[in-house]
Amino acid sequence: MLNRIDLRGGSRDPRGLLPRAQLDVSAAVERIRPLVEAVREHGYPAIRDAAQRFDGISPHQLRVPADAIAAAERDLDPDVRAALTECIVRTRRVHADQRRADVTTQVVPGGTVTERFVPVGRVGLYVPGGLAMYPSTVVMNVVPAQVAGVGSLVVTSPPQRDNDGLPDARVLAACALLGVDEVYAVGGAQAVAMLGYGAATGPDGDQRCEPVDVITGPGNIWVTAAKRLLRGVVGIDAEAGPTEIAILADDTADPVHVAADLISQAEHDPLAASVLVTPSTALADAVDAELVRQVPATKHAERITTALGGDQSGTVLVDDLAAGLAVVDAYAAEHLEIQTRDARQWALRVRNAGAVFVGAHSPVSLGDYCAGSNHVLPTGGCARHSAGLSVQSFLRGIHLVEYDATALRDVAAHVVTLATAENLPAHGQAVRARFTDPAVPQVPA
Repeated sequence: MLNRIDLRGGSRDPRGLLPRAQLDVSAAVERIRPLVEAVREHGYPAIRDAAQRFDGISPHQLRVPADAIAAAERDLDPDVRAALTECIVRTRRVHADQRRADVTTQVVPGGTVTERFVPVGRVGLYVPGGLAMYPSTVVMNVVPAQVAGVGSLVVTSPPQRDNDGLPDARVLAACALLGVDEVYAVGGAQAVAMLGYGAATGPDGDQRCEPVDVITGPGNIWVTAAKRLLRGVVGIDAEAGPTEIAILADDTADPVHVAADLISQAEHDPLAASVLVTPSTALADAVDAELVRQVPATKHAERITTALGGDQSGTVLVDDLAAGLAVVDAYAAEHLEIQTRDARQWALRVRNAGAVFVGAHSPVSLGDYCAGSNHVLPTGGCARHSAGLSVQSFLRGIHLVEYDATALRDVAAHVVTLATAENLPAHGQAVRARFTDPAVPQVPA
C-alpha cells in the first residue's frame, strides 16, 4: 500500500528524495491577503461574510456567550470529562517544570546582568474544527500559556452548523475546564486576522476582540498563510502544515503496531504523511500486509487510504539503523517513533524531530492526549529549526543591566575604543560624559 523509496547502497542526500506534502503557502498568502485586510479595516462585517462563504454560517455575535460555555461543560459526557481532566493534570505537570527562574550574572564587581523571563500580555489560541474536533488542542495551547503566567487568553475555533453556529461543544467544555471565558466562533484566516489586528465582533461595533501579542495553534493552509502574513505584527509559534509521523523501525518491531500508528496519523487528513524508515524488507512487507488488513476496518478508511497512497507517505528502505537515523534527521518529522532494539539509545541520537516516542509502548496517540507532552509541534521539516509549543513560547527574556560608577569606569576605555572603531563617536561620548577622570580616553572629534 505504501510507496517505496530505496536508499540502500548509496550515499545520496535523502532530503530531496523523501516524501513530503506539497503546499504552496506563498500562493495561499496572496489569496487570503484581501480577506485579512478586510478584517483589519472592517472587523465584524468582513468576518461575518467570510463565515458565510467558508462555513455556511452568518453569525450575529462572534463571542461565545458565557452561559453557552458553562452549558457545554455541564453537559459534557462524564467519560470525556474524566479523560480531559487527566489530560490537563498530566500536561500541567510536565509544563510546570518548564518554568524558568530569573538569573543574575555578576560580570565584574559592581556590574551585573539579570535575565528576567516575562510572559507576553495577551495570546490568541487557535483550535481547528474541520474534519475532526480537538478539545485536546485547547489543553495543549492553554496550559503552557497559563503556566507561563500570561494574563489574558482568548480561544478561537470555527463555528459549527450542528452547534447553532458555536464552536464544537467539547471545545467549549475544555475552555470551561481550564477557566477560559473569552472564546470566539471564528475560524480560518479571518480568525488570525481578528486576533492579530483586533476587530469589532458584533453588528453594532460595541463588542471587540482586542489584539494579541502571540498567536499559537495548528490549522489548515489558510490559517498557516495568515500567520505568515501577520508574522511581525504578532509572534507566532510556527507555520503548521498537515500532520506527519515517521517511524524508524528494525526487524524487532511489531508490524501490527507500526501499521496502526501509521494509520492513526493518516486519519487526520488526506494530506497527512505516514513514513516508515527501515532496513528490514521483511518488516516493510509485513506492514503493507497489515495496512491492507487494518485500513478497511477503520471509520475513516477513504481518508486514510488517500493519505497512505499519496506522495507524502511511503516506506524508505535503508542499509542499517545508522543510515535510517540520517534519513529521519533529514526528514525532521513532527512525530518520530523509534521501534528498534535499544530504542532509547537511538532516540538520544536524534537531532531533528518535534517529539520522539521511544519504544513499543509510547505511540504518538499517547502524546496526542495523555503523555503530558505537547502535541502542537513543528511540521514540514520545521523541526530542524523550531520546537514544539511550550512555556517558553509565551516568555521573553529581558536583560537588566546594572553597573555602578566604578564598574563603568573600568570598562569605559574599551567602550570608547569600539565606538570609535565603528564610527559611532556619540556612543563613546555617552560614557565619557559621566567622568572627568583623565584615564577615560577622549572621544575623537
